[in-house]
Amino acid sequence: MAVSVTMPRLGESVSEGTITRWLKKEGEHVEADEPLLEVSTDKVDTEIPSPASGVLTAIKVAEDETVEIGAELAVIDETGGAETTQGTVDVTAQEQSRQAGAPAPTPQQQPEQAAEEQAPPAEPVPQQPAAQQAPPPPPQQAPPAPPQQAPPPPPQQAPPAVAQQPAQQAPPPASDGQASDAAYVTPLVRKLAAEHGVDLEQIQGTGVGGRIRKQDVLDAARTGGAAPTNAQAPAAQAAPPQQPAAPSQPAAARPAGAPPAQRPAAVGPTPARGHTETLSRLRRVIAERMTESLQTSAQLTTVVEVDVTRIARLIDVARPDFEAREGVKLRYLPFFALATCEALRAHPAVNASIDTDAGTVTYHDSVHLGVAVDTDRGLLVPVIRDAGDLNIAGLARKIADLAERTRGNNVSPDELGGGTFTLTNTGSRGALFDTPIINQPQVGILGTGAVVKRPVVVEDPELGEVITIRCVMYLALTYDHRLVDGADAARFLGTVKERLEAGDFAADLGL
Repeated sequence: MAVSVTMPRLGESVSEGTITRWLKKEGEHVEADEPLLEVSTDKVDTEIPSPASGVLTAIKVAEDETVEIGAELAVIDETGGAETTQGTVDVTAQEQSRQAGAPAPTPQQQPEQAAEEQAPPAEPVPQQPAAQQAPPPPPQQAPPAPPQQAPPPPPQQAPPAVAQQPAQQAPPPASDGQASDAAYVTPLVRKLAAEHGVDLEQIQGTGVGGRIRKQDVLDAARTGGAAPTNAQAPAAQAAPPQQPAAPSQPAAARPAGAPPAQRPAAVGPTPARGHTETLSRLRRVIAERMTESLQTSAQLTTVVEVDVTRIARLIDVARPDFEAREGVKLRYLPFFALATCEALRAHPAVNASIDTDAGTVTYHDSVHLGVAVDTDRGLLVPVIRDAGDLNIAGLARKIADLAERTRGNNVSPDELGGGTFTLTNTGSRGALFDTPIINQPQVGILGTGAVVKRPVVVEDPELGEVITIRCVMYLALTYDHRLVDGADAARFLGTVKERLEAGDFAADLGL
């Protein structure tokens, strides 16, 4: 019985998807719900499971092709599993018989023999003894597992006999991260394992079905479960003269007390240097959307400085109880999100969308706040629905949950759309401020810079102007000048600044 594999609907706003990778080849056996292929959309990358158990008899859509929802991708034969397995045993038996002294078929005979082997296995077995292959016992003894599993013969014959088997998919990835044949490992995880010198065979995955995740590799590297990347050079048979020179160079430039194993991580990811690769679909979508946004709207950025010392003190006091009660860490971002939602209600022109085709502007009655998340695949913006109805604790839980699921590629496509305003924490990596690009059709995006301590002149009731150390940051609002004027942008930022500097969040924190 043939089962058709079709492109599923991956979200209400998703109409097509691109095949990024087939995890199985034609002729291979696949189990129901086993990952069959990877699909990329303009919202999210995901795996498509097999709808049935059987043999993948036909792949209809090649990698890098884009098809619409409902298109046929492949065909699975539910009745072909046993025949394919038996055919594989027969081929292996003939290989072992050939090693025992039987004459090998000529190149012209190989296609015919392959066609015969796919027929019911009962026919080739009686024909072998009749063709002066006098030993009937070898063909009968070959199918059992022990001769097949004997280590010495199969590896020597692996290139000609096993080239069609799924195990041959392992060698290319093995050079990057030594991924095992038993479980599929994403290219990102293999790359990360290679950078940190982590042996994937020694890691117990915590993902679905025991799959190794990015965090598993990072944990192994952090806990010393991986050797330094330099230690892999001898295993890779690097040139002996280069071995003494490699450690000596970092040692000269390394600060006193810094362990050698930290140098590769400090240098950054280097496998991308010196080669060319195809842009991922997500990267292409980001490039198209950002370019389209700049070409569509008149964008400029206004920046203000904000004193968040009172918030910093509140966080220090409330952090232990907050984390124990809510299960997430208390950070600055929920405070910024709450102040932003309140300011958007006071300035509806910034919480709006423009439809250039219809020539209309929609002022939204709810705040659906997009929060930019930095992932290994690119910048994604999941949306917190009705964010204006949440307090500090609710926003903190929502932000933590969406960020974790987005980085783990577990966020749904519908959660990546429908935002009315976007918040991007450009200071998460230490940047003081940025000029973010608007997420169309929105008319504004607020960037929050890094919180730093700096000497600031403040007004003291008794001493007058004094210099003191304060926690300060920059807020950068990029706005669409087609709808929002500079004065509107300044008023919006003024509202956010006033709310944050007042630091009146004790009630939200239970203090």
